[in-house]
Amino acid sequence: MPQPLVGMDLTDIREALGPEQPAYRAKQIYDALYRGQTSDLVRITTLPQDLRQDLAARHTLGLPEIARLYDSADGTRRYLLRLDDGRTVETVLMPEGERDTICISSQVGCPVDCKFCMTALLGLERSLTAGEIVGQVLLVARENRLRQDGGRLNVVMMGQGEPLLNLENVVKATRILLDPAGFALSPRRITVSTAGIVPKIAQLGREPVRPRLAISLNASTEESRQELMPITRKYHLKDLMAACKEYPLRPWEKLTFEYVLLKGVNDSDADARRVVKLLANLNCKVNLIALNPGPEIPYETPAPDRVAAVQQIVRRGMPCFVRKPRGLDIYAACGQLKRSAV
Repeated sequence: MPQPLVGMDLTDIREALGPEQPAYRAKQIYDALYRGQTSDLVRITTLPQDLRQDLAARHTLGLPEIARLYDSADGTRRYLLRLDDGRTVETVLMPEGERDTICISSQVGCPVDCKFCMTALLGLERSLTAGEIVGQVLLVARENRLRQDGGRLNVVMMGQGEPLLNLENVVKATRILLDPAGFALSPRRITVSTAGIVPKIAQLGREPVRPRLAISLNASTEESRQELMPITRKYHLKDLMAACKEYPLRPWEKLTFEYVLLKGVNDSDADARRVVKLLANLNCKVNLIALNPGPEIPYETPAPDRVAAVQQIVRRGMPCFVRKPRGLDIYAACGQLKRSAV
């Protein structure tokens, strides 16, 4: 069965080519895959014709296939992507002014079971390979003629799945996306979001090449968090805060805490004050997300003035922003990725 090339690092490509090919051939292929965003192995013109034909016979490019594309009135695009085994994942492009953000998935479905998230209703089918993670970025970038240079492109692993439960593939994909000789994203431009898998946070912090870290907080007390995010019964709030305090931030870096506001559940002034107290000793910022509603979700979106009141209180202790929902009309917003038809 032909082996996909996307997801291979330079060492993998050298091994795939075999000892009869000079080392610089692997570099040419690596450059064509990631920097050149090639769509066809036969068109890698830096390679001799016989090597191109051999590559195409023994390997596939490995990009996912677009099964459906949904366009939002606000410019957001939701891609339903089919993988080699027929399973599907979702990837979202959010253009905003001079900046583009690609939100990618790390698993097919999600095992975390957050009660306010439509993706949780899918359960987990499997984790993605490094190639399937990188392939989402390459496909959407090529389809929309996005360039990774110039600091305009961001990648966030906030789609389907819990990235830290697929850490090995997430880290390998990150190395390729950040490699100056690969896709060449800036380390400031890639973020991974976790529900708070405490031992994996420490493991990620030991990686020499890693994305920025965002943590889904979503509650100000242990009891409320366990009710909203059952996985946190295993990873307690005090242990999560300890892991965050020990996390080795780079000089330019802050931790990001994401907080989905649910009407009458976690959006009171008292909740906001507890969040400030909880995060007081961390170098961090907070992103507030008013619930993006969906079928089968038993919560409501708070009114804008309630969101503003929470922001005002949290701002007294740390930077706090309200994340504007994108793609609500096509079920592309945060927490809405359930492979839904529109």
